[in-house]
Amino acid sequence: MQETLRMAATMLPGHRLEIRDPALPEGARVAVMVVLPEKQKTQPVSMLTFLESLPAGPRALPTWDAFERHLREEKDSWER
Repeated sequence: MQETLRMAATMLPGHRLEIRDPALPEGARVAVMVVLPEKQKTQPVSMLTFLESLPAGPRALPTWDAFERHLREEKDSWER
C-alpha cells in the first residue's frame, strides 16, 4: 500500500516550494501534487450598490450640505 503524506506549504520567493519530512527517505523518488486554492469568483458591483449595502452609522449624514458643514466645522476646530 502506498503511503500518502499531506501537508500545507507556502510558496517561497522565486516561486519555490520546499518539502521536508522525516518520513521521506533521502534519495527516494516521490510524486508531488500541488493543489492551488480556489479563486473566489466575484461579480462586479456598482459603487452605488456597495454604498447602499453599508449599514447606517454615525458617519451617515442626510445631505451633502450637512457633510460639508460638518467637514468645515471639523477643519475650523483644528485651527483654534
